[in-house]
Amino acid sequence: MKQALPARVALVAGLHADARRRAVDRLLEAEPGALAVHHDLGRIGDGEVYRVLRDRWGTVERTRVDLVHSCVSCTLRQDLVPLLCGLAERGEHSLYVVEAWDTVAPRSVAEALTATVVDDRPIAEWVRLAGVATAVAADRLVADLATTDDVDDRGLAVAEEDDRTVAEVLAQQIEYPTCLVLDGGAGGGADPERCTAVLLQLNPAALVVPPEREALAAMADGGFDPEAAAARMDPATAQPPDSCEAGEVRTVTWRRSRPLHPDRLHRALDDVVAAALRSRGRFWLASHPDTMLAWDAAGASLSVEPCGPWLAALPDAAWELVSERRRAAAALDWCAEHGDRCQCLTFTGVGLDAGRLTRVLDACLLTDEELAEGYRRDEDSDDPFDEIIAAAL
Repeated sequence: MKQALPARVALVAGLHADARRRAVDRLLEAEPGALAVHHDLGRIGDGEVYRVLRDRWGTVERTRVDLVHSCVSCTLRQDLVPLLCGLAERGEHSLYVVEAWDTVAPRSVAEALTATVVDDRPIAEWVRLAGVATAVAADRLVADLATTDDVDDRGLAVAEEDDRTVAEVLAQQIEYPTCLVLDGGAGGGADPERCTAVLLQLNPAALVVPPEREALAAMADGGFDPEAAAARMDPATAQPPDSCEAGEVRTVTWRRSRPLHPDRLHRALDDVVAAALRSRGRFWLASHPDTMLAWDAAGASLSVEPCGPWLAALPDAAWELVSERRRAAAALDWCAEHGDRCQCLTFTGVGLDAGRLTRVLDACLLTDEELAEGYRRDEDSDDPFDEIIAAAL
C-alpha cells in the first residue's frame, strides 16, 4: 500500500559512529518498512561523497554523489532533500531514517528538513520530521567532552577549514535533540548513571534511552520542533536551571547583575574554562556595555562572540523587531538598574568545584568602588576582548 504524504523522517546523529549505526539498525528492525539514508563524507576532502541506502536486511544501494561543491550544505540541499521528496512521492516506505555523518550537526540537517522550499513549495508537503536523536557511546562520552583534539586530528573534518574541536561537536550534538541514545552503559567500562547524569544536565529537554527497538520507535513516531530546539541552544534566550547535582556530576549557573572587568576576566579564562567539561551562556563586559556576548566552551576550547545588543540598549520602538522568545528572556533577567544586562553562565562537570569557580568569577566583577566611579579603560593597556569582538562583527 502506498504511504500517504507527508512521509515520516527520523534523524539520528552522533560523533560515535558505531553507537549511531546500532541505533539506526534497531530502528530499522522496529520499523520493517523503514529505509535508512546515509551520506558517507569520509572522503569529502577529495571531492567524493557516497550515498548509502539500506533497510533491515542490509545495503540496498551505494552511489557516488557528484556535487558542484563538496560540502555538507551542498549535500543536504542538492541530494538529501530532493532524494527524500522523491522517495516520499513513491510512498514505498513507512519511515525514512536519515543517519548523519560523524561530525555533522543535527541542527543543520533538521532545519534543512523543515525549512527548505522545493519547487516553490515547503518541504513539509513531502516529509515530516518526526524525531531527532543523537547516539553516544558511554565509554567515550566524558573523555570526548574533555578532549583537546580537533576533528581534523581524527580525520573527521568535513571542510578545508573545519577547525572545530571534538568536544564542541559532541556537546552541540547532545544539546539539540529531544532523544539521546546511550549505548554501552552496561558492561562497557562506563558508569551508566554518571553518563545519564551528564547527558541530562547538558540537555534537560531530552529523554535518555537505551538502543532498543521500542524506545527508538517511539522517538520516530512523535514530532520535533526545530524552533524550540534552536531557542534552547541560543545564548540570548536560554534559561538554564540554577543548579543540578547527581552523584559526581554537577551543573551550576552563575548569575550576577554587575559587569565583568575585561582584564581580570581575561586573566582568569584558563582557570574558568578548565573548571568544567562544558560551559555556555551570555555575559556582560564593562568595556562593551551595550553588547551581549556569548560564551561557548567545551573541553579546553572557548569561543566568545557578540550576539547583538542587550535590549536595554535599544530604543523602545526596536523591541517590536525582536523575537518573542528574546523579549521573554530579557523580561526574566530584567532589573531596574541595568535592564537585561547580566551574567548568566552555566557550567557542567564531573567533580565540579562550584565554590571555587564562583569565587574566581566573582573576583572578575567590578567592585563597589569601580561601579561608583564608573568603568574607565586603562590608557596604557588594550582591552583584550576588542579584537575578538571586532573580528566577529
